[in-house]
Amino acid sequence: MVQDQTYLFLVFSLTGIMIGLLFDFCRVLRKSFKTTDLITCIEDIIFWILAGILILYNIWYFNNGEIRLFIILGIIMGTIIYILTLSNIVVKIFSIFMNFLKNIIIQLFKILELPYKPIVLIYKKICVIITNIVKKIVKKRKKLN
Repeated sequence: MVQDQTYLFLVFSLTGIMIGLLFDFCRVLRKSFKTTDLITCIEDIIFWILAGILILYNIWYFNNGEIRLFIILGIIMGTIIYILTLSNIVVKIFSIFMNFLKNIIIQLFKILELPYKPIVLIYKKICVIITNIVKKIVKKRKKLN
């Protein structure tokens, strides 16, 4: 019994570390590619959905869906340990990777002589459309209340 709980505590500590990795990836992505507040909000929602799926899957797979206090403590401890020890190193590695990827994309555009303006215009149009949809939803919600 104690061995099983110790094993589960370690598994969920690793889950916390994976959540920390995912968080740092999102953080570096946000710094590398400047986005609007709406896109940042969508990125945050995607992060929380992925973190939730990871936690729920691990609870279901490793502990038959039973939520225990030591599981929550393991996730919190794993995340804190990751942030205090590996986060700075991982952020530097992710930053180097993102800058490398960004440079490759820029070089590809230069080699293929693709103009940036159409892509920027499409991106801006998509942002405007998403913003308008969100505004309409908020207005309808206010009318219902």
